[in-house]
Amino acid sequence: MTEALEPGAAFAPDWVSPPGDTILDLLEERGWTQQQVADRLGFSLKHVNQLIKGKVPLSEDAAVRLQTVLGASVGFWLSREAQYRERLALQGAAERQVAMVPWLERFPLKEMMALGILPKQRLDARAKPALVGELLTFFGVASPTQWEGQYGEMAVSFRRSREDQADVAAISAWLRMGERLAERIDGPRYDEARFRAALTQIRQLTRLPPDAFEPQLHRLLREAGVAFVLVPALPRSHVSGVARWLNTQRPLIQLSLYGKTNDKFWFNFFHEAAHILLHAQQKATVFLDDPNREGSGSKEEREANAWARDWLIPPPLAQDLASLPRTRAAVQAFAEKAGVHAGIVVGRMQHERWLEMTWLNDLKVSFRFSAPAE
Repeated sequence: MTEALEPGAAFAPDWVSPPGDTILDLLEERGWTQQQVADRLGFSLKHVNQLIKGKVPLSEDAAVRLQTVLGASVGFWLSREAQYRERLALQGAAERQVAMVPWLERFPLKEMMALGILPKQRLDARAKPALVGELLTFFGVASPTQWEGQYGEMAVSFRRSREDQADVAAISAWLRMGERLAERIDGPRYDEARFRAALTQIRQLTRLPPDAFEPQLHRLLREAGVAFVLVPALPRSHVSGVARWLNTQRPLIQLSLYGKTNDKFWFNFFHEAAHILLHAQQKATVFLDDPNREGSGSKEEREANAWARDWLIPPPLAQDLASLPRTRAAVQAFAEKAGVHAGIVVGRMQHERWLEMTWLNDLKVSFRFSAPAE
């Protein structure tokens, strides 16, 4: 034991025990009483007893005295104390997390594990307290109370496009996934003029496949100060896109990675862009959207729908769609004239009931994106 306490020697104790256990071992080896070591250290017997039991922290002054009287370095004693206090803190946290386990039931845990948000494990009573800690870390909050303050109460800021967007826990998890990805994106402050210019260039990208347009899309938005992230869909959230402001100078467009045809993807994207442009004064609002489904009919949603519709196919051109021949050649020629992908034209015509939903769908392109690592 004495040899293990020499300065620089390896030491691997059970960190559950306080440094006082090591003090007791040394006293036993030397045949000293607590009173004797107290006299040598210059401490009262009561203080030494509390130090041994871990009821008082081992200070820098005590570490210096222990080095002089019992050996080992000041660093050893301070490290011993720090490791013990760390272990106590972790044990206390684990005990508190047992009481937090019911909070887990609010979240789609299996789906979050499948996406790599949480570590894969059995959802049994033994594992759940540790899973609480993982979930708190994911959200960056200290307890469910803080989660409620940061995300649960965020529900009052939601502007939903669907009435079934009511699972706040699932929605908050999906939003947090986007936040974490957005934190990795560096860029300048938001510039509206540059954003509008970027959207003009992005419209031209609609004719390209994802592997060609995706890097350019990210770059153009980043240079305009807009964070853009593609996030896997999360069951129960019923959200395919969101527009929000992370702070007063940082807008975020977040789209689901759920497989989309290009007409839906681009309408979804420009719908969220419209929220950033048209509703910038509502920076506390979180616009939750699934514009491919019938929504609440809010003023903001109608405005975003109209802007995206007219941006993709401007009204002077759109007025010719109703009488456009329902042929592949006519649709492709119109798309070339409009400067967008033919699938977007098909989607618009189907939406307006100018084309049967089963016609010309082969002109659309199904998108698949790789989910970014968490």
